[in-house]
Amino acid sequence: MRLLRLLTVAVCTAAALVLPGSASADSAAAATGTAATAAAAPPQTVPALRQWTADVGSYTLTTASRIVLDPVHGAQLAEDAATFADDLGLLAGRHVPVVLGTAGTGDIALTLGDDALPAEGYRLTVAASVTVRAGTTTGAFYGTRTLLQLLHQSATVPAGTAVDWPAKTERGLMIDQGRKFFTVDWVKQHIKELAYLKLNYFHFHLSDTHGFRLESSTHPEIVSADHYSKQDIADLVALGRKYHITVVPEIDTPGHMNPILAAHPELALRNSSGTADPAFIDLSKPEAYTLIKDLINEYLPLFPAPYWHIGADEYVDDYSRYPQLLAYARAHYGANATAKDTYYGFVNWADALVRAAGKTTRMWNDGIKAGDGTIAPHPDILVEYWYDYGLTPQQLAAAGHRVANESWTPTYYVLGGAKPDTRWMYETWTPDLFQGGRTLADPTRNPGSLIHVWCDNPNAETEDQIAAGIMYPLRGLAQQTWGSAKLTATYASFVPIAAAVGHNPAWPGTGGPGNLARNRPTTASSTETADFPAALATDGDGGTRWSSTYSDPQWLQVDLGSTQTVNRVVLRWETAYGRDFRIQLSDDGTTWRTIHTTTAGTGGVQDLTGLTGSGRYLRMYGTARGTGWGYSLHEIEVYGGPPGGAGAPVPASG
Repeated sequence: MRLLRLLTVAVCTAAALVLPGSASADSAAAATGTAATAAAAPPQTVPALRQWTADVGSYTLTTASRIVLDPVHGAQLAEDAATFADDLGLLAGRHVPVVLGTAGTGDIALTLGDDALPAEGYRLTVAASVTVRAGTTTGAFYGTRTLLQLLHQSATVPAGTAVDWPAKTERGLMIDQGRKFFTVDWVKQHIKELAYLKLNYFHFHLSDTHGFRLESSTHPEIVSADHYSKQDIADLVALGRKYHITVVPEIDTPGHMNPILAAHPELALRNSSGTADPAFIDLSKPEAYTLIKDLINEYLPLFPAPYWHIGADEYVDDYSRYPQLLAYARAHYGANATAKDTYYGFVNWADALVRAAGKTTRMWNDGIKAGDGTIAPHPDILVEYWYDYGLTPQQLAAAGHRVANESWTPTYYVLGGAKPDTRWMYETWTPDLFQGGRTLADPTRNPGSLIHVWCDNPNAETEDQIAAGIMYPLRGLAQQTWGSAKLTATYASFVPIAAAVGHNPAWPGTGGPGNLARNRPTTASSTETADFPAALATDGDGGTRWSSTYSDPQWLQVDLGSTQTVNRVVLRWETAYGRDFRIQLSDDGTTWRTIHTTTAGTGGVQDLTGLTGSGRYLRMYGTARGTGWGYSLHEIEVYGGPPGGAGAPVPASG
């Protein structure tokens, strides 16, 4: 990864479609009258819908709702319908059938045939039933993601029509598995999470300083103890295909090759004093090309993505120290060649292997400079611009490259180090603003951007901490790369929207089965900052939290959706906890009945069992803080069930 991490801590929008019965969010918001304006406001989604036209009425998901496929397109939509049924079933808590036919009240219809839409575009019509119509199965899939977000917030969705499509074709996440091994389950969770946000690209950085993370039959000696089997990769790629996520691998060469060179010290690049560099392979040795070719050819068939990332970053900063590279360059590229031509020649050699497999090579930008060689990287290579070293994005584009914006600011999340400025990302940055304020004359040469998780300090954060840390950067990136008009101008007001949209339905939660509070509408008396809204206390994610201002009293309230019997409440406090508080129930959110009181709260996890009461609304009402800060809950969980039911089983310990 970039040495800079160790030293320092205008969107391209598709042309508006002219479509009957559609209107912009601005037009909808201009409706006269307070009630009309509220009804016309676009629904809360991340990213925001590109167009929304409000209508009269609403749709409600019921216990009888089905997913109904247009018989003409049923075969094409069957797999995406099955995926949608799985996810919707998790949200609804029941099996959702998929049938062919005509949708009735409460059903969700999927169909194709809207060829006027862009490839990833869709039209969502909400009435007594819902219809998702697209020109491609990818567009239809994204329509189902929007619907999942809306139903996550409420079983009832206001009537209207959305027409939606992205500005950028690449939107996603990179993880540095070379330095820190991410479990298969974590990767699977994030494939689904990316899809929920309509992100579509997952970059696996599979080798670096601390590890080589792929099973190998050609070179088993280089494989780290923590690694992915080929079956693991096949499973992840298959899950990616199911969720319309492209999985792109990177084996970083010719630098950052520490784990490979530890097994092959004879290939390490030595300077004129004979000192070996543990990260650089010696490109003057034929055996170096043999080893790298073995790995590229072994893994190319494992990843069906149209891209292969060769890395090619941070290889040699002073070529004069390695006379063998100059000798190699002149022997292979002519008497006028420079030592740097050995690097450029390697890039083109690797690119030829990738192109022979029908794929496009990707590489980082920092090694491509002006005037230091007699040859240049092949123009078909897609360059990922992460910092303003060497050629500018415009100079790279002029040389024939497409240039992806992977800029340090604001997309780099470094364990134990720099983090994205998500506020600036959301309020100011666009995917066409490169590091150093650079831009492209033709923004279509830039496919998009990712959030990059770099593990320079692999033990500085756990997987759960990383997942919580990238939650809002991913959502900010989703909005900016989709390119639709924002629902709100400020990041502070975007955070509650993102919290309400929450995680994908399969996201692992801290609560047990039957948690009545999970993902239910949640409000509070106050929030410390916009980063800690009330909804984070019921999102099922132990890494996020609600936090109040520093005063008494304060409260957190959950709408359970209907009258429920409550026999257990679990409070998972952050450091700021409640010493004196009450657990209360209400039928209307106004008149409250207390079912538990304490004046000796201890913080941590408080599992309150043996409670008796019923109501639609539940709140924690704090009257005295246990610290000088406010009240802060990672999660509040509520258990019980419909009146007359047996209620939730109470374990021996929380």
